[in-house]
Amino acid sequence: MIAVLVSSGVALLVALFGTPLFIRLLVRRNYGQFIRQDGPTAHFTKRGTPTMGGVVIIGATLAGWAVSSIVSGKIPSASAILVIFLMTGLGLVGFLDDYIKISRQRSLGLSARWKIVGQGVVGISFAVLALQFPNSNFRTPASTKISFIRDTNLDLAFAGVTVGLILFVVWANLVITAWSNAVNLTDGLDGLATGVSLIVFGAYVIMGIWQYNQNCQWLSSVGPRCYEVRDPLDLAIVAAAIVGACFGFLWWNASPARIFMGDTGSLALGGALAGLSILSRTELLAVIVGGMFVLVVLSDVIQIGFFKMTGKRVFKMAPLHHHFELSGWGEVTIVIRFWIIAGLFVALGMGIFYAEWVVG
Repeated sequence: MIAVLVSSGVALLVALFGTPLFIRLLVRRNYGQFIRQDGPTAHFTKRGTPTMGGVVIIGATLAGWAVSSIVSGKIPSASAILVIFLMTGLGLVGFLDDYIKISRQRSLGLSARWKIVGQGVVGISFAVLALQFPNSNFRTPASTKISFIRDTNLDLAFAGVTVGLILFVVWANLVITAWSNAVNLTDGLDGLATGVSLIVFGAYVIMGIWQYNQNCQWLSSVGPRCYEVRDPLDLAIVAAAIVGACFGFLWWNASPARIFMGDTGSLALGGALAGLSILSRTELLAVIVGGMFVLVVLSDVIQIGFFKMTGKRVFKMAPLHHHFELSGWGEVTIVIRFWIIAGLFVALGMGIFYAEWVVG
């Protein structure tokens, strides 16, 4: 528990006091946000606000995780390193996207092709490595089984190891792409994605600690209710660092935002969420825990699909938060209510998580 608290506390302080320094650097270099022309007109006033704030979130997370490892004397586990790798790798792809927008003075960054290539390289590397590094109990960070609250009987390696590896790489990259794009779409209002993220990652701190206390590797008395997760406490420590980083960043990202996380932050947070869900064996449960992100994506899918079929729109504008903006809701009102909904989804997910353990 000390390691979890240290991780979160250090990340919070680094983000809280490091963000204004980063803002000054960005302002000096004129690294400001460009606003899409077809978006709500109220957003035009945000043009020029410093972006790429995800650099601070990633840096604070790394600092919290590193200091926690030093204080606790723990050697970083494969699971923690993999989540950090996925978060940082996708953050780098987002950074390149943000930098191109700024340097070329436009609202579009990396082309779709190169963005997919970048995400693919990081995602495939993560997926392949996640099935390596067995510990003394022969457990690898991930497994080829599809998971809900724990691994199910649906094993992607049904036709052999090679087929299992290929199918797992495909599955893992679908999860990674889905979550990184979900957080990216949610990052449309001041503090929205940051607040929802810290609530969701807070749930993973609790789940990681619970899985650690009820782990099959050192407990036999709990029988089938124990968890097969390889490094649950290390995953909780990484999640705690992300929570602290989001808290510190939110101080400056809340309305009126003095800095945006940009694609650097949204892709990094989406990658971290995907990595945690895969390695904690909660891939499908994450859909409930991160339900607010899912709603935002669904609103975009529904809007596009319905328009292509009928030529009409379901929402005034997608994603969902822009629909409420054009309906007259204030930005702060939307953000706070979306935070509340995110909290309800997390409560539902945690309730299911605990109920499954009780029932056994």
